[in-house]
Amino acid sequence: MGVYINPGNVGFATIVNGDYVDKTGIIGLMNSTIDTPQKLTCISRPRRFGKSFAAQMICAYYDCTCDSAELFDGLAISEDEHYRDYLNKYNVIYLDITGFISNLKRRKQSMNGLVEDITDALKKDIATCFSRASSESELEDILMDYVDRSGRKFIFIIDEWDSVIREAKNDKNTQEAYLNLLRGWFKNGNFTPRVVAGAYMTGILPIKKDGTESAISDFMEYTILNPGDFAEYTGFTENEVSILCDQHNVSFDAIKEWYDGYSFKSDVSVYNPYSVMTAIRMGSFGSYWQKTSAAEALSTYIAMNYDGLKEDIVRLIAGEHLEVNVDGFDNDIESFDNKDDVITLLIHLGYLAYDSNCGRVRIPNKEVQKEFENLLKTGSKTGLYELIRLSDRLFDKTLAGDEKTVCDRIEAIRESSYAPTYYNDEQALRYVIKFAYISCVDRYSRIEELPSGRGIADVVYIPKAKTTLPAMLIELKWNKTDEAALQQIKNRKYPSVLKDFVGEMVLVGINYDERTKTHTCKIERVILQ
Repeated sequence: MGVYINPGNVGFATIVNGDYVDKTGIIGLMNSTIDTPQKLTCISRPRRFGKSFAAQMICAYYDCTCDSAELFDGLAISEDEHYRDYLNKYNVIYLDITGFISNLKRRKQSMNGLVEDITDALKKDIATCFSRASSESELEDILMDYVDRSGRKFIFIIDEWDSVIREAKNDKNTQEAYLNLLRGWFKNGNFTPRVVAGAYMTGILPIKKDGTESAISDFMEYTILNPGDFAEYTGFTENEVSILCDQHNVSFDAIKEWYDGYSFKSDVSVYNPYSVMTAIRMGSFGSYWQKTSAAEALSTYIAMNYDGLKEDIVRLIAGEHLEVNVDGFDNDIESFDNKDDVITLLIHLGYLAYDSNCGRVRIPNKEVQKEFENLLKTGSKTGLYELIRLSDRLFDKTLAGDEKTVCDRIEAIRESSYAPTYYNDEQALRYVIKFAYISCVDRYSRIEELPSGRGIADVVYIPKAKTTLPAMLIELKWNKTDEAALQQIKNRKYPSVLKDFVGEMVLVGINYDERTKTHTCKIERVILQ
């Protein structure tokens, strides 16, 4: 048993000792590709979506130096008719690329030595169990000789394959050397058919493009944009989360609100596994996303000076769904041509959910919404400062009943780049209002078109927690009067729909007059008891 070659099943044995959600069905999909033209599989998922757990599971299943029957018997894969045909029947090479990068950093060496470190480590590992291995021979020759003598091909498992692309983002030589190493294993007519029975490669990003094609083109890729048959193994499914909630007496509705939101063509609803398990273990709901390294770069990406990017981010924070072209993305973190490339990266990082049926993106859940809301608090870093400043002042003046300043602030936002190009109806006015009060998103839940007994309230803001802040109900009119907007609130008894809310409510009637090109408003306060 080695470190990188045939490392055994201890990793997966540790995993199943905890609250293990059975994802062994993925092995059946892998088995169906062994020694076929589809034997090379690349899975890309956001960080903390269980990729490494799956890699250790696959290693334990195929590794010929251990007996993993006790680990897998009783799990989903054991019901597969070919379960025993592949169990512990192959040599395994298991590489966690982040480990090699960490070693280089610890030694304060450059990334240029990465490929040499990987090949040297594999040579040393195989030398412990194969006396014919020579450090002077090429690694590929050693592996071919080992397969010929052992009679067993290799399953390659490469975890965090793309960490090189991310860590050496400006080092083209290191990237190219690394990609050439992978090509030598997986796109080599003399080596690949003789040595490789299958491959499971996983990371955050899809395989980097070389021009318009994948740099390692023989891989079948299953991305967060299109996971195909691997959709239910992308994260926790709704049924799996429901079972966990029952087992731990946790609110399913709260878990769904906080951590659901990723779905695919197959209608599989997917939850963030790390966040679900952390919430259950901690006994509280919150944003655990910020503890991932991907979160550190969010403001950097948002601050990129691509036309319309910041405006689109604000629209997403405000609850909009936006169209995006995901086809031009080069699958790295530095080759951006436009805002769509940045937004596509945010999909791969898990910050946005993509609906392939309509080509639109949205913020998936409350946890990620929190991370975007944090951007509003650091507006100076992301270029959102002016909008946040206007919004904060608008909110304060609304609570103070300063009708003139409220109109001035709405007009300022109306004239900004966040407003719709065509300002010609009540829907456009509502659009502006959402951005006008954008700084409220961390303190208020916004409900649009809230039904009441006698009509629909345009926009309602309800405080998220116990607070002295009042609720707000905003009614909009176009080419009428602010008095008419306020009177409609009273006539239709909109506040009555908030019967469970106790405290002050600010009623705001806003009208836009196309003829005078001005906004007017009326503000009143009422007490709900």
